[in-house]
Amino acid sequence: MGRRLVLSTLSVVIVVVFLLGVPLGVAMRNGIESSANDSLRAEAQRLLNTVEVRIELGEKVDASALARLVSRDRSATVKLPGGENFPLGGPAPDEGNPLRVDMTGQHGEQVTVVESRGRVTRQIRKAWLLILVEAFFAVATAGALAALQARSLARPLVDLAEAAERFGSGDPRRRRHRRSYGLPEVDRVADVLERRAERISRILAAERQFAANASHQLRTPLTALSMRLEEITMSDDMDAMRDEATVALSQVERLTEVVEQLLAQNRTPTAVAADVIDIDKIVSQQLDEWSVAFSKAGRGLQLVGVPNLTARATAANVSQILATLVENALHHGGGTVTIRTRTVGGSVVIEVTDEGGGVSDALGHRIFEAGVSGGESTGRGLALARDLARADGARLELVQQRPAVFALFLAAPDYPDVIG
Repeated sequence: MGRRLVLSTLSVVIVVVFLLGVPLGVAMRNGIESSANDSLRAEAQRLLNTVEVRIELGEKVDASALARLVSRDRSATVKLPGGENFPLGGPAPDEGNPLRVDMTGQHGEQVTVVESRGRVTRQIRKAWLLILVEAFFAVATAGALAALQARSLARPLVDLAEAAERFGSGDPRRRRHRRSYGLPEVDRVADVLERRAERISRILAAERQFAANASHQLRTPLTALSMRLEEITMSDDMDAMRDEATVALSQVERLTEVVEQLLAQNRTPTAVAADVIDIDKIVSQQLDEWSVAFSKAGRGLQLVGVPNLTARATAANVSQILATLVENALHHGGGTVTIRTRTVGGSVVIEVTDEGGGVSDALGHRIFEAGVSGGESTGRGLALARDLARADGARLELVQQRPAVFALFLAAPDYPDVIG
């Protein structure tokens, strides 16, 4: 593009210079020739007037008196009525077509002034050379300006092409802060691309966040379900198998709820309307799901506290939060894990604690940050659990570090929320 712009600009300038320079050169040539002829004619007229005056006054006409009236580079001849001739000035040019002016006076005297055409030709050549030099500088200046203009036009287009290529490669991030290009049309295209890039970035970030959350939320119920299925395959007691299958079905139902909730949140990123839920039912479900895992680990899982509590929340969210807390206690804690339910003011509190070493001081204030983990886990569980709590208008806190006590504050049915 830049090369074409430079070539097209140079072509236009060359045509303009040609159209203006040639007539100007012709006009200057004609002007120089006309000026030389006028000067020659004026000199011949002065010489003729002087001869006429001397003849009318009866004075003698001699060459010494007339020589000063003829330029050195010109040759003149004065022919008097009596036939006397006076050669004046320099030698006559030997070229075939010199500049020549002939004049005749009232008394029959004749004056001829001749000048070599070489001086006029040199002046014409100088004029043409000046025009050519000016034309060269005009073309060179136009080429330099066209190159600068092409660069200023090509730079934003190159940036836009790079941005479009990044979009096509799946990297819509803006590389650097964009300054105005000074071209309204190009700036508008760049603004549109940047807005689309930001939107694509948000969409991709949301998709990645959704995939990460979905994988983490589905992993826990799938792990519990696989344990139940293993118990069924290893048991010979039909009654025990029937009980395990019943628990497995309830886990499948919870898994289905988690999937439906994830899809609903992905379609409409707003909080799901909370219902009044039975706390004992949700906690009992967690006890059933994790009892096998705790038995294999030689540890206990128990429920204590106030029975028959209800709260305003989403059952799937509360189940996922409790599953995350119980799983963390299983993997990172020690001893018996206790789920305690109680009420505080207008809140229903579900606490999960164990008898392990607790949370270190270095992790205590960052335990809910994404990617922060005291073990080899992804560090997403507690961050996701807190987000789920906030979505229900609840609050998840680490109320004690040693031993670790995590508390989920839910709104009682008669209170709007507990976030503060």
